[in-house]
Amino acid sequence: MPPVIRIDNLWHIYNREGERPIEAVRGISLEIHPGEYVVIVGQNGSGKSTLAKHLNALLLPTRGDVWINDWNTRDREHKLDIRSTVGMVFQNPDNQIVATIVEEDVAFGPENLGVPHEELRRRVDWALDLVGMTEFRYRPPHRLSGGQKQRVAIAGVMAMKPQVLVLDESTALLDPLGRRQVLEIARRLNREEGLTVVAITHFMEEAVHADRVIVLHKGEIALQGTPREVFRQADRLRDLALDVPPVTDLAQRLHAINPRIPPDLLTLEELVEAVRAVVGTRAPVTPARGGANHTPQTQNGRRVVDIADLRHLYLRNTPLEVEALKGVDFDVLDGETVAIMGHTGSGKSTLIQHLNGLLRPHGGRARILDYDLTDPKADVRALRRRVGLVFQFAEDQLFERYVGDDVAFGPRQLGLSREEVRERVREAMNAVGLDFDTFKDRYVWALSGGEKRRAALAGILALRPEILVLDEPTAGLDPQGRNTILGLIRRLKAERHLSLVLVSHNMDEVARMAQRGFVLADGRTVTSGTPRQLFSQPQTLYDLNLGIPHVTEAMHALADAGIPVRRDCITIEEAVGELSRYLIPDT
Repeated sequence: MPPVIRIDNLWHIYNREGERPIEAVRGISLEIHPGEYVVIVGQNGSGKSTLAKHLNALLLPTRGDVWINDWNTRDREHKLDIRSTVGMVFQNPDNQIVATIVEEDVAFGPENLGVPHEELRRRVDWALDLVGMTEFRYRPPHRLSGGQKQRVAIAGVMAMKPQVLVLDESTALLDPLGRRQVLEIARRLNREEGLTVVAITHFMEEAVHADRVIVLHKGEIALQGTPREVFRQADRLRDLALDVPPVTDLAQRLHAINPRIPPDLLTLEELVEAVRAVVGTRAPVTPARGGANHTPQTQNGRRVVDIADLRHLYLRNTPLEVEALKGVDFDVLDGETVAIMGHTGSGKSTLIQHLNGLLRPHGGRARILDYDLTDPKADVRALRRRVGLVFQFAEDQLFERYVGDDVAFGPRQLGLSREEVRERVREAMNAVGLDFDTFKDRYVWALSGGEKRRAALAGILALRPEILVLDEPTAGLDPQGRNTILGLIRRLKAERHLSLVLVSHNMDEVARMAQRGFVLADGRTVTSGTPRQLFSQPQTLYDLNLGIPHVTEAMHALADAGIPVRRDCITIEEAVGELSRYLIPDT
């Protein structure tokens, strides 16, 4: 069949007439055929989103051509045909939802295409049923979770009956359940409706079921092939700032111990089958060890955050009053790393905005450092110099024209000398991997999503806070970027004796970083403990729309298959150590 998308020597250059033009896409040629499921991966700034925006003429080529069916995207006469053929779902559904009622939002696209009323009604019913949102059709979108909003965004695109669905990092900001729901919908549409899917992601495990994986690097195609062909090249991927799916990573480490374990496994089912084939009924070669916790133990010390029965209401004393926090208990010890987990809408963001006085309690106790936030006279300006908060959407914190000026804003408010401000900016930017000389004069709007995240973090670090609060700090970052940020956070914590509060949907990060974790649901603290204690209750977390680390999930699957391994491994090093007891070849 002829391709539905054909790209011929595509170049796209930002700031073409300026002093520093940016070649975001460089000579890409590519064909995508009807019914394909294609996943595009690449480090931040590799050109993924720029390429995606050419697929429905949101951007036009600087050089080269993009053809959708027989239409060139340069042809303005066919812009509506192109955008009806290729529907796009963006990372943040709030940027795509325009109506005040779910069914009206789903109807917006086809209505603007001139679809007759009866057909419009059928399409809305069909699209809502397709994504499992029929029961929410009369609900306001702002009362939906992130995953539900993303499903509404997909329904709105599908109601236009496109041939191609483009998902541009559409799962990056979702909780584990929301991610699974969106991916299941995309795979089902591809399999049952024959929809062509182009998905852009930083989560390597999301590429496992693709027909083809395309790896971009510096605006060019560096690798492409089936998932097994691409992920077999682990060293090459790491050179490109990427990684392999967690199951593949575990398989490759086990392959180094016993070559009978294939190094290119992609799914849990394949891993279980391979390990069972090797282990059989043989006994372990070493005695079982106890569950040593690789996360640092909670230290004794003073509480720098002391919150009990915290309550907060939005639109207080109005008919629209909403109780966002209904009794949260939360504390942080000096120098400790504490994670906050919970599904979208559980109250996490409301809680952390109390930590530097952006919000005040409406009930309960909230003492941060030396400040009692129930006291109207508490000096919240002084508190905000000591507690740094980096929001989930970095662009909400960036407001200056140039990166260097944005990072310098906080230190300037402290009345520091010009030389000290410059030194703090240099230190903070270099610490987050934004070279001072390269980025200080870069336009903020020209940064990639990952670079904006780093710039926002640099602006907070330049204040040298005592408590650092990070809301999903690695969301939207490539694997190397995630590892860099987490490594940076660990180093800064040790060097500056920071107390760290980490909000995350990524259970692997929680296992690596946190000494304790608090799980929120419906505005309340429902459980807390060390990562090992929390992840030993997988069903509890599943019921709360959360998950467990990939390696812990693998160990549960192996144990369920009859292999007597520990279920409580929370790091890949622990899992490899445990499985090596069974896999060391006979001598």
